[in-house]
Amino acid sequence: MWSFRCPNVCAVQKLIGTNKKYFTNCKQWYQRKICGKSTVISYECCPGYEKVPGEKGCPAALPLSNLYETLGVVGSTTTQLYTDRTEKLRPEMEGPGSFTIFAPSNEAWASLPAEVLDSLVSNVNIELLNALRYHMVNRRVLTDELKHGMALTSMYQNSDIQIHHYPNGIVTVNCARLLKADHHATNGVVHLIDKVISTVTNNIQQIIEIEDTFETLRAAVAASGLNTLLESNGQFTLLAPTNEAFEKIPAETLNRILGDPEALRDLLKNHILKSAMCAEAIVAGLSMETLEGTTLEVGCSGDMLTINGKPIISNKDVLATNGVIHYIDELLIPDSAKTLFELAADSDVSTAVDLFRQAGLGTHLSGNERLTLLAPLNSVFKDGTPPIDAQMRNLLRNHMIKDQLSSKYLYHGQTLDTLGGKKLRVFVYRNSLCIENSCIAAHDKRGRYGTLFTMDRVLTPPVGTVMDVLKGDNRFSMLVAAIQSAGLTETLNREGVYTVFAPTNEAFQAMPPGELNKLLGNAKELANILKYHIGDEILVSGGIGALVRLKSLQGDKLEVSSKNNVVNVNKEPVAEADIMATNGVVYAISTVLQPPANRPQERGDELADSALEIFKQASAFSRAAQSSVKLAPVYQRLLERMKQ
Repeated sequence: MWSFRCPNVCAVQKLIGTNKKYFTNCKQWYQRKICGKSTVISYECCPGYEKVPGEKGCPAALPLSNLYETLGVVGSTTTQLYTDRTEKLRPEMEGPGSFTIFAPSNEAWASLPAEVLDSLVSNVNIELLNALRYHMVNRRVLTDELKHGMALTSMYQNSDIQIHHYPNGIVTVNCARLLKADHHATNGVVHLIDKVISTVTNNIQQIIEIEDTFETLRAAVAASGLNTLLESNGQFTLLAPTNEAFEKIPAETLNRILGDPEALRDLLKNHILKSAMCAEAIVAGLSMETLEGTTLEVGCSGDMLTINGKPIISNKDVLATNGVIHYIDELLIPDSAKTLFELAADSDVSTAVDLFRQAGLGTHLSGNERLTLLAPLNSVFKDGTPPIDAQMRNLLRNHMIKDQLSSKYLYHGQTLDTLGGKKLRVFVYRNSLCIENSCIAAHDKRGRYGTLFTMDRVLTPPVGTVMDVLKGDNRFSMLVAAIQSAGLTETLNREGVYTVFAPTNEAFQAMPPGELNKLLGNAKELANILKYHIGDEILVSGGIGALVRLKSLQGDKLEVSSKNNVVNVNKEPVAEADIMATNGVVYAISTVLQPPANRPQERGDELADSALEIFKQASAFSRAAQSSVKLAPVYQRLLERMKQ
């Protein structure tokens, strides 16, 4: 972030408790935190400027020096010192030409392992000279030219230097972070970096082949055929599982995946990111897609990189000619390589999966059978799990669909065949997708052979028509008699899609005796009332939302609402919801619903509206009567109507 109040002043974020600094611009203001650690903001003169006593900011431009002297200006005095030790390099840096040097900071040199530093300084005119030349490019390259994934040709045997310029503004050079950029010199430009970089000669596949810790990974890559990809040109990130990572998973799971070429390829591709990601570029969490298609959350906590929130990276930034490798100590198994049992492990449907296992249905969930499992949430069983008997075992079989489905391809009215022999219907509503009375509560988990649907309740398959359901429940004996008297039995027995709000016997008995007898004695009026209790589509409770106006067979609309898991129809609470039938769904209610025209309030409103209309007409005729005696008889009749 540049300061606009003072000229040529740059903001610096310093990580509290460390010497790490981030020279930020407007693109890189990391919310005052880097990898979860707080920073303090300070301001320094921008490259090439200095303060003037009594003046604001840094108004004075520094005179340009040659590359060698500019190394001292940017704080890379150790690089200056080692340049002096070689016979050839200082004259080159002070002479004519146009160069770029990526100069390691003093701290970068100090952090080199002692044996590495000793080998460099013990052979200054070969090893040290070559190392320094590898940091140089034979032309001036400014940061606006440093593009993501590009390679610059170094002055050591024309070896490539890998450049990555990330969306957050960070630039890395062979995974070393650019600290201070674009310090101009008379014969080039100096960029200060936070590491000493070295030549890269092996591709990712070659590194896997030579590292002992990748013995299992090496065999897995060979069996999957992905070695061709890992030795090809490109810029990948390999999250490389060590032998220890493979040893952590059960032998049965590992052997199953290693013996299944498709699952093995998915497993390995889930460890490969589509672009090279150096550790220094990660200052906060970000989502990255793997070649398998899964999204991983890559982040950091202090000095540790994290994957999906876990600090499982043991060695980072091992550079290859076609990307970067980070060693990880935990296997990242994608859903696409898992069995249904593995998908549900440690999830919010684990209770249901335990029931399937107890019912002897485990082989369906661990084999290569194409299935979709409808697994109710753990919260459904908060009051305890049902005992496993023949009826429960068959119900669980009806939670297993004979195909591997994806919810995005389901459609309204579709039927699904279960292992228990039932046909289940799909209902698509504005904000929910339901299978019979149970609605999908989370995104699908698609495994190797099976898909897991997380459901909001135990599914109850239909057992007969609406008429069968009502006849089989003693609560509805008076309703059944009324349906038969009204001639609606055939309607509720035939194929169709009905939502029936079924008054219980108590609902009928709560009516005034005279009104009840009058209703039951008038077949036409009874049919009208009963049709008002029947919606012309199937509406399960999970599809209601806040409010649905459901058209009845009588013609008027029913107001169906749901709040806090309580369903109401015309503001009357439902006693029991989602009693499924082959041609509809039944809701038990404790009140006989009245169509609008039958409600006292509605009738009062109609009378008031009629009186108002008569009054308006009478007033008009009164004014007209004053000019025409011919209107008097009409006026008289209106007055008589008002008296009535």
